[in-house]
Amino acid sequence: MGRLAVAAAVAAWAIPLAALVDSIVPDPYMDEIFHIPQVQRYCRRDFLTWDPMITTLPGLYYISIAYVASLFPAAWASRVAEEFDSLCNTALLRSTNVIMAMICGVLVHDLILRIRPELGKRNATAFAILVALYPLHWFFTFLYYTDVASLAAVLAMYLSCLKKQFWLSAVFGACSILLRQTNVIWMIFFAANGAISHAQYLYVKDNVSDENNELTDKSNKEVPDRDNKTTAPGLRRRRNYNPINKREVVSESYRMSSSFTEEIWDIIFKLWNSKYKVLIDFIPFAMVLVVFVAFVIWNGGIVLGAKDAHVVSPHFAQLLYFGLVSAAALLPWHFTPSRVAALFHLCRKNKLYSSFVTLVALGLSLVAVHFFSIAHPYLLADNRHYTFYIWRKVIQVHWMMKYILTPVYVYSWFSIINILGKSQTRVWVLSFVLSVSLVLIPAPLVEFRYYTIPLVILVLHSPVISNGKLLALGFLYAVVDLFTLAMFLFRPFQWQHEPGTQSTPIQHSIPNAKITREKTPRIMNNTELDIKDQLYN
Repeated sequence: MGRLAVAAAVAAWAIPLAALVDSIVPDPYMDEIFHIPQVQRYCRRDFLTWDPMITTLPGLYYISIAYVASLFPAAWASRVAEEFDSLCNTALLRSTNVIMAMICGVLVHDLILRIRPELGKRNATAFAILVALYPLHWFFTFLYYTDVASLAAVLAMYLSCLKKQFWLSAVFGACSILLRQTNVIWMIFFAANGAISHAQYLYVKDNVSDENNELTDKSNKEVPDRDNKTTAPGLRRRRNYNPINKREVVSESYRMSSSFTEEIWDIIFKLWNSKYKVLIDFIPFAMVLVVFVAFVIWNGGIVLGAKDAHVVSPHFAQLLYFGLVSAAALLPWHFTPSRVAALFHLCRKNKLYSSFVTLVALGLSLVAVHFFSIAHPYLLADNRHYTFYIWRKVIQVHWMMKYILTPVYVYSWFSIINILGKSQTRVWVLSFVLSVSLVLIPAPLVEFRYYTIPLVILVLHSPVISNGKLLALGFLYAVVDLFTLAMFLFRPFQWQHEPGTQSTPIQHSIPNAKITREKTPRIMNNTELDIKDQLYN
């Protein structure tokens, strides 16, 4: 019932709003001018022609073809190119993401019940609807972008891994990579933590089996009296090692570990103890990873096209931006007086250690914003997306502002790590931070779309808040969603250097522009903007 409620809620707003977007913006827009013609070639069974400006693999196109073919099997089977071309239109292709958004909602619902079953179906439904309303995820439901389908594949991979369906999880991992190459990092993250969890499971299972064998041997030597008290300890020990509760027992023992080093050694011991079983079970992930590495070597990089515009850069400030944006998006968890007081009280417990960690974090953050804050030309030149205004009106309003924000960055990350540490092991938290770093730091462009997957992972592992706060956050998301859509649809404007109307707040880019790293970047003038546009995929 919870799944149906989530899917129905998403469909209730997604379908009519998608029709509204298609009626006002019927033609391919921005990145769509590359994606839609490419998938239409695939609809004509032209799989050999490829637009060199597309950077992602064709996973979304395969999904769309399967979707259209399932709706119109006769047209697909008849191989009438003209008829099927008319079916692969912009509106129908965009509706692929409406279906993907519904699937995302259901997956979030199931993941919540799998990760924290004590929440119940009602809370899982509320969390799933909240994620569906998250502005960055919500907005791209109505355009033909890879974001929504990418999130769906990653969530399906995570859910399958938690269910110990490792082959299926690896298949979804491969699909997620076909949608966006950086998802290989999330596949490794889920596989690594899944291997640790599986090793724990096998270790406890083996111990239970050995214990049962010992008890059986002893009971054979005892008087075969079912009521004999000598069997009671064995029954009690069996009850303590009940396989139903072994996950909770192991998880609790991990959380109670007082030393990170001890936790590491415990993981190594259990992985080594079950090394052959773990290796066999996780071979599918290794196979996908080997194929991906071979692709990167053959391709000469991780992106397919426009490689000059996607140069790997040490953009460490990107990690700080993610912390603040994610904490702000999850406001009731991180920016409340009670939360600030709780973190302050926690720091007071160990003043020396907390002071040292805080100073180190502040120092590294200052270094990151001073030396590794990249001003990408796409960010500086395009006034159709929110990051353009945030960069100009906030970060660059004064030369001191980017340094003033560092304590907020540090606080945001401290709050995120503290919340994750309450439900996850230290190794899990560390691997999450490393995964976020590997996904975001090499990206020279500040783009909030890239934060969606790790933010959803944060939601999945965040503690319960009151229904009032959850409702307030959902209402805030809805206001931002409607404001953004209204700006996009009803407040277009003209550019002198490009025909047609423009809208905010989607990503756009300029071709042949070199990436620069400036302490105080400037805004490009009209002459510099008078260039034929290419899109950042």
